[in-house]
Parts: sequence; structure tokens; C-alpha cells
Amino acid sequence: MGKEVLYLKIAKIMMEQIQTETLQFGDKLPSLRSAQKLYNVSLNTIKLAYMELESRSLIESRPKFGYYVSHTSQRKLDLPSVTKMKDSKIEGTKEDLIDKVFGTISDSGITQFALAIPGKNFLPLAKMKKSIINVIKSKNDFGTNYEPVQGNHNLRREIAKWSLVMEGKITEDDLVITSGAMNAIYNSLMAVTQPGDSVAIESPAYFGILQAIQLLGLKAVEIPTHPVYGVDLDALKKVLPKLSACCFVTNFNNPMGFQMPNEHKKELVRLITHYNVPLIEDDIYGNLYFGAERPKPCKFYDEAGLVMWVGSVSKTMAPGYRVGWVAPGQFKDRIIRQKLVQTVCSPSLYSDVIADFLEYGRYDHHLRMFRNKVYSNYLQIQRAVTSYFPDNTKISEPKGGFMLWLELDKRICTEDLFDEAFSHKINFAPGRMFSQYDQYRNCMRLNYALEWTDRVESDIEKLGNMIKNNI
Repeated sequence: MGKEVLYLKIAKIMMEQIQTETLQFGDKLPSLRSAQKLYNVSLNTIKLAYMELESRSLIESRPKFGYYVSHTSQRKLDLPSVTKMKDSKIEGTKEDLIDKVFGTISDSGITQFALAIPGKNFLPLAKMKKSIINVIKSKNDFGTNYEPVQGNHNLRREIAKWSLVMEGKITEDDLVITSGAMNAIYNSLMAVTQPGDSVAIESPAYFGILQAIQLLGLKAVEIPTHPVYGVDLDALKKVLPKLSACCFVTNFNNPMGFQMPNEHKKELVRLITHYNVPLIEDDIYGNLYFGAERPKPCKFYDEAGLVMWVGSVSKTMAPGYRVGWVAPGQFKDRIIRQKLVQTVCSPSLYSDVIADFLEYGRYDHHLRMFRNKVYSNYLQIQRAVTSYFPDNTKISEPKGGFMLWLELDKRICTEDLFDEAFSHKINFAPGRMFSQYDQYRNCMRLNYALEWTDRVESDIEKLGNMIKNNI
């Protein structure tokens, strides 16, 4: 029997065991060596069988632990719908709704499902404190002097060092330090567009990007987006000749959570290179993967310097420090000139603290702990939504990050639901915030990077009951 047929036969046996729930969600599969002996085949044949099951999202690899039956294998709720290209009247972003949601940011009595901010128990607070003390002791100027406009040299070097996913393609000279990722995105948009230009974004899209596009007098072109595979490249290709830029979150997208497959990333880079259209790639969640390794960004495949790669520590270490960066490729000089006019330089104290942490704070260990907590919460929130929400709820399938996108019954308006939930000290991000059109009214985004307590579980149940009562 040929090797190809044999590995598919083994994969089919395991597939049937998963479908009949002989193997259930969370069960560990035999190790590669054990499976090799069990089926009396070569190690490579077993690897191919497991790869086949992984490609179907039936099993997942957890670094150093092995292979497990994935949640996807037995999911009971459908994936969210893919929207169509819109040519209807643009409504604009819902500024009042965004203001209302952000108005809850300092209320500690709220269960904070709304904002994309990790809870304090996810952050390395004690080690950050050590880094602050180290920097204060070592700086004669106490952080009062100007830094180079491009950004703190030590920080740029440490970021380049930790950008292992780029396999040495990024150096400290390629990076410009910014005031968080949104400042990097805003500056990148400003560097490659003029008022009236068109910029492609996902649909749904992070509302901060929508606001930046609007503020710069640009036109957002919302591209249909699949909850697992990401942007519809065929739809994008049709409008690319009319675009001045694209702005996408390719790894663990906000709000959908998808990880664009590598082949799609390569094709996206090929397309933008062919049409000479810059891509602003927000990779802020890239280190928060659930799988075996960090996914490559589009920047990795960029040879023309058209991809502007954006990152930040806001989602993993210190949201309030506002330390971000961009590798702007061929647009670096423009970004630096803009930064000189806008802010002259970044605050040196915060840059030095982050640089110190990256050098001495065991960043890899912190990220590993962070990912384990987030993944555990993902399983909890998936289970809770499946248990407490109506059966016709559609739910995303993030491969990392900490955003969950839900599509509810069409009779539900999540703007109204927000007010009801808020009266119970619960909040979330209503779907209407994520488009310039009047859509996603029956959708919501939930942040699950918070300490999972009995109250959190109870509040998910309350939210589910509110939805049931409004149908």
C-alpha cells in the first residue's frame, strides 16, 4: 500500500474516533513514537497523518505536551457569516458608541469583556517593577533627556533580537519606536496616503483603524473576511488597482481572531507587490499563539519593502506605557520626519524599562505563561458561550490572541443589549463599532484575557439569559 494512502487511512481511523466521540475534546493522542509502534508504520507516515488531522482543525499541537483533540472537532455552534462587499451609503463610525464603551475603562466594578486590554494577572508586574528600579538607578538624567527621533537604541536592538519570527530579516535600524501600535498605524497611513485615497481593511475591522482612516480624510474599503482564513484575496484583487494602501491584522485578528494561512500571506504580498500598494500589517497579537509556533507575518515574505510591520507591548506587558514600533520598509524616512514634527521623540524612561525587561525579564517565560492562561480562558469562554447562549449563536474560532466574535439571532440589537448588560455591571463591544456601514448590529466582541472567576462565569450566563429573553 502506498505511503500516501496509508497515512490517509490512519488519519481516517482517528477521524472516525473523534466523530464518534471515542476520542473527545481535550484527549491526548499517542505520541508520534507510540503511534508509529501502534500502527507499525514509519515515523514520517504518522507525521503526515497528524498533519492531515491538524489541517482539518481536528487536533492541535501544544508545544512540549503533544497532540490533543481540538475544540473545533466537536463544536456545536456555527462560524460567523462572511459579509458581502458593500456599495451602500457610508454611515461613518459610531463615535458615541465607542465613547460609551471606552467610558467604562476605569470602572473596576465592571466585568470588562469590552476592551482589548489584558487583566493585571496576565502582566509581569513584579518583574516590570524590577526593570523600573534598574533603569532609575542606571540613568543619570532620570529619563529627562531627548532620545533619537527613530527611538531608543537599546529598545530597538532588543525588539530586533526578540523578533525571532523574522529570522534575522529585521535589524534595529529597520525599526522606528512609536507611541503604541495605533500611533504606528496612524503614522503609516499618513506616510503613504493623501486625503481622498482609498484603504482596504477587513470587515469587520478594528474600530481604531476605522477612526484613523476617517480622521485622515481617507475612504475605507471593507473587504469580505472569513472567520478562519481571513481576507478574501479574490475580492481584494478586484479593488487593488484603486487602492493607496491596505491595513490588515493578519495574525489573531481583532475582532475575528483568525490566523491568515501562510499561503494566503504569500499571495497577499505578491499581489501588493504587483500593484505597488503598501500593506500596513498590525501584528500586535502575533506572540499570543495557541499552536506550536509563532506564525510568520506578511513582512517575512516582503522583498520590496512595501509591508509596514507594526508591533507593541500593549497586549503582553504594559498597556499604559504606550510603547510600540513599526518596521516601515521603504517608508522609514517619511515616518521619522513625521515623528519629529509630531512628538520629537518617545519618552525615554518607558523605552528603557521595556528594553531592560526584554533583556533581563525572561520575556520568553512570561509569554509562555501568558499564552497558557489565555488558551485556558479561551476554552472556558467557548464552553460557557456554548452552554449559556442560544443554540443559533455563531462563534469564531481564534487560533490565538484574546478576542471572541459572536453573531447572534438577527432579532438582537447589541447596542440595546449593551445598556441592559451595563446595568448588571457587564460590558462588551457591540458589533456596530466594527464597520462604517449599518451592519453587525447582532454581533459582539468579547475579551477573554481576564481572570476567570465564578463571577465571570456567572456574568457570561447572565449575558446569555439576556439574549434569550430578547429573542
